[in-house]
Formats: sequence, structure tokens, C-alpha cells
Amino acid sequence: MTTYDIKVKTGDRAGAGTDANTQIVLLDNSGKKTKPATLDNWFRNDFERNQIDVFTIIDDTDIPEVTEIQLRRDEAGLYSDWFVEKVEVTNQKSGKTSVFPILRWIRPGVDTYFGRHDTFLPQSDPRPKQRNSELEEKRKLYEYEEKIPNLPVQIKKVPDDEMFSDGAKWDLLKRKYTLIAGKALEMVFGDGSWETLDDLKGVYSKSFGIPKGMEDWESDVSFGWQRLNSVNPNLIRLCTEIPNKFGVTEEMIKPFLEGLTISQAIADKRLFIIDLDILEGLSLVEGYICPLPIALFFVDGKGQLMPVAIQLFQQKGPDNPVFIPSDPPYTWLIAKMWYNVGDSNYHQAITHLGYTHLLMEGICVASNRCLSPSHPMFKLMAPHFLYIIAINDRALNFLVSPGGWIDKTMVVGSKGVLELAIKGTGSWRLDVEGTYPEFLKQRGLYPTDGKLLPTFYQRDDSLDLYEAIRSYVTKYVKLYYDTDEKITNDPEIQNFGREITLDKSKGGCGISGVPLTNGKFTSAEQLILVFTSVIFNSSVVHAAANFPQYDAYGFPPNYPTKIKGNPPKDKTPLQEGEIVKALLDRSTTLDTMIITTILSARSTNALGDFEVEYVYDPAAVALVEEFRKDLKRISAKIRNRNEKMSRKYEYLLPEEVPNSISI
Repeated sequence: MTTYDIKVKTGDRAGAGTDANTQIVLLDNSGKKTKPATLDNWFRNDFERNQIDVFTIIDDTDIPEVTEIQLRRDEAGLYSDWFVEKVEVTNQKSGKTSVFPILRWIRPGVDTYFGRHDTFLPQSDPRPKQRNSELEEKRKLYEYEEKIPNLPVQIKKVPDDEMFSDGAKWDLLKRKYTLIAGKALEMVFGDGSWETLDDLKGVYSKSFGIPKGMEDWESDVSFGWQRLNSVNPNLIRLCTEIPNKFGVTEEMIKPFLEGLTISQAIADKRLFIIDLDILEGLSLVEGYICPLPIALFFVDGKGQLMPVAIQLFQQKGPDNPVFIPSDPPYTWLIAKMWYNVGDSNYHQAITHLGYTHLLMEGICVASNRCLSPSHPMFKLMAPHFLYIIAINDRALNFLVSPGGWIDKTMVVGSKGVLELAIKGTGSWRLDVEGTYPEFLKQRGLYPTDGKLLPTFYQRDDSLDLYEAIRSYVTKYVKLYYDTDEKITNDPEIQNFGREITLDKSKGGCGISGVPLTNGKFTSAEQLILVFTSVIFNSSVVHAAANFPQYDAYGFPPNYPTKIKGNPPKDKTPLQEGEIVKALLDRSTTLDTMIITTILSARSTNALGDFEVEYVYDPAAVALVEEFRKDLKRISAKIRNRNEKMSRKYEYLLPEEVPNSISI
């Protein structure tokens, strides 16, 4: 007789535990198998959610190394559903342990088989019928829907598998009221308008702490830093000429170019431009104005990006002046604030919502529809899709719905933010905006040497992380696709490519820029580009756009989303009072601080530290460990750089970047 130890981990998701009767059969490659054994410990409530249970079975068949298991359950008990995370089997005689990642619901009355490490391309899966049947069921659960016309597709109905494991942790409304702490904060803030800037600054010591954006917020150094190292570095590009619509003249900005002419500054790659013409024609909250700014920036001798000209609307004219740093101080300051209204609305609608949350959800749905949980590429991407469907479902209802936070705080409101997201995502390409080095090259920002925007730390850290992810993905893809023939013969990966590129009107995701050859994946390099993009955008791009939000938005004058009154039409000197009058009221300020505090909180594990382990194949596990070592090296590099800086950039420390879009 041979004794086996069976360790079963029930999953951590709603309804995962079971009261059903369960059985296991152990098998090997030679055809040997044990008799069905019931998994039951007397006087113990087995298979509770997120619980590990250990069983001992004795059988007259000796299988020194178990290579496959068969699980079965019935429908007994009040709660019979069962989600199993993994099973470990140890033969006490041989001492050999085999691990079987399950990560599935066990269907009742069906013998379901799992191979050791459960990692197979479809053409080499020993049980293709079981695999295909499982995929058919998943395709029914994961259906596309274009919930808002012309926006990326989303899930039609959120499957139970995609729900938060701890709903309260992600209950935005509940967290909001917890932060208000029984209206104590509302009493601190009071009602009505702010009286002075010092009046506004005085509430921070009694609330959420001082946002970094409050420090030196009036300065041009801080304003330039925002363009590179705050929430929205996606707009700036190298200036190659001054547009005719921009009323900048040589004489106007000569004092700010350190002795260079405009032509010389352009030739030296020291002049940069942002044009927010995409904001034209949007719906706005009644009674408020959204500028359509153009801004020019110069890299000074210290390597700092400095604003040198701001025009608040698209066409130059006598009532649309170009504001410059030598204008009256508060006039120049309010021009920068009005510029930021446009920048911040672009950030929330496109950089954050469109480019990460919405686009990645469609690809998540496609991976679940097209790739078996046994597929190695599903296992590669799955940790980076954790909770994206759930947070999109919850946050869109809470934040973007009519009367929600966006309607209250942003000048474009819930209607305009969706219009803007449609504009942004409609032109997004996976091989350009979704491939970070190419996105930089498109804007003339790829660092060929250390002189081009030397204080663009967000770019530098992003490139390091992109290369670490690309290296990891390259080794992983080539581990399973050592020949191109394995790619062309893989029906699941081909179906994945077809669905993410198929037009939305025909039932696909409609993603542009996916590198296919005649509609097919034909090389490892194509897969590497796609999977690197998915992982990078779901982790690094989202982290850069999301987690600095309290530091950016928490002090409203630093990065306002909506301000009162009209943009200045001339350079009449202003006073601090005009700045304060433009600010939103105390209640809206508190609401902005609360929401950005919630959104800036990290709720899931850091990059490479996966909540759920999908990879058990020893060769692939070694690649994950290499990836983690690369991330530690990048972290040390960032920390070493930051030690020498008074204004640090820390948002992309790998230990601060979550694996997925979960908030």
C-alpha cells in the first residue's frame, strides 16, 4: 500500500467553498491510476474559501511521481460550487511532490483532468475535448458589449469570477464616507468659498496630508515639472516649428531662451510644445469654460523644462493674447491655471480612463474568450488583468455617471469626458501609443543621449520598466514558441489575434496596430510586442497616470479641473483675490481630495508579486524570478538617483507599481 498526502487550496473568491462530496484519482503517464478517493476530514469543515486542507489517502497502486489528477464533485449540500486554486500531491514512499494549478470551478458530475503544472499549447494538450468544452463555456460568460457607442468594448455582464475578493475594500462610496469620518472633515472645511490661499492651505494639516503639488505650486519650475513627471506626460512633444495659429514671436520670448533664437532652440532640441486642440467641440458643464490651450516650453541650462508662452485658445487674436513669464505675476499664474484645466480634463478622459481602463478591458475579455486557462500565454497575462473588469464596472457607475464625481468637479462633465475618451481611444494604436518607445519616438522624445529633456524621470523609469517587461516576455514567449510553426498551428492564439483586431461591429475589440501578417500571428516578435504592451499598459502606464493623483489634484490651484469665471483676454494685472475667486467651493475641494486620495491608494500587489500564481512550469518560474531580480535592480537605480535630488520622482519604483488596473 502507498500513502499519498493531498493538499488542496480552495480559491479566494465569493462562493469558492463547497459542501459537496469530492473525489480525486491520481494518474501517471504509463496508464497507472489509483481508485477514486473521497476527500473528507472527519469533524472538519473542509474546502472553505481561501483555506488549505490536507488529506491522506492509501491505495494499492504505487505511482512514484503523479503526472495527472482527476477531480469530481457532486451537488450535495447547500453550497456545492467549488473553485480550486491548486492541488499538491506527495507520494510518501518516493518523496516526490507534484503541483497541479487548477484555478477553475469544478463542474458537478464531470470527471475533470489536470496535468502537472497545467501548461500546454492547444496542439499538445492531451485532453483537447475537455479544453474546448471549457472554452465554449467561457465564451458564454465573457461577451463583448459596446456599452457606450464608439468607446472600446467592455464585458457585457461581469462574471462571478471577476468580482472583488473583498468587496468592501473597493467600495468607493463606503471608503469616501469612512474618510469623511462621520462628517468631521466637512466641519473642518465648512461651507461656501475660500477667502484666501492661506485659508485653503490651512485645512491640509487637519485632513489628508500635504500633497506634493502644493509645494512651490506657483513657480514655473513646478509647472514645467508637471508636464513631465506628474499624471499626464502624454501631451508634450518636440517642437519643430511654431504653428501659424500660435501668436508667438521671436521678440516676445527672446528673454526666456538664454540668448538663443527660436530657430536655434528648435535646432538644439530645447523647445517643446503642447497643443490641446482635441478639446474643441466638447460638451461642458453649464456656466463653465474649457480652454483649448497651446503652450511652449524651453529646457534651460539646468535641464529644467520651463514654460515660455501660453495661448489659451486655438486662434491668435487681440482678445486671445499669448501669456509669458514676464506678465504681471497673478495674470501669468491664472493663465497657467487655465492651461491646467484643459490638461487635467485630457488626463482623466484619455491618459487615464481611455488608454488604460477601457482599452485593456477589451483585451482582458478576449484573452478569457480565446485562451484556455492551461495556455501559457493566458498564464502570462492573467495576473495583469486582476480586477480590471470589476473596477471598471464599479468606478464608471460611481465616477462617470450623471451626477457623479466627474460631473461635480470636471469642466467637461460626465458627457464631455466620454466624448473626449472617444476621441482619444479612436486613434490609439497598439504599436504606437501602446508601445512606449514608439510613443516617445512619435513625439520626438526618445532619449538618444542624456541631453534631451534630462529631467524627464517618468520617461526614464518607464523605459527601464518597459525593457524589463519586454525581456521577461521575450524569454517567456520563446520558451513555448521555439519555432514559428508552433504559433501558426496554435488555434487559440490565432483566435485571440483575430478577436482583438476584428471590427467592433463584427463582434471583436477593434484594436488598431496589432502586428499581424495576413490576419495571423506568424512570429514570436509579434506576440512579444502585443504581450509587452498589455502588461506594460496594465501596470506601468496606469500607475504613472493614477497614483500621483492626490499629489496633483489634492491642492486645487495646482491642477484645477474646473474654475469659475472667464479666462483672461488681456494682461491686466490681477491680485490674489482673483485667483481665490476662481477656485471651486469648499465642498467640491473636499470631494476632490477624498476621491483622489482613494484613487491614489494601492490595493493590490506590486509588479512581479502576483496575488494568484499562474506559472508553475519550472522553466517559466525561473523566468519570473529573473524578472523580479530586474525589478529590484531598477528600484535600486531609481533610489540612488533620487538620493541626489531635492524634487524626487518615486511613482514608478517597481514596488509602487501594481500588477493590474484595480483602482
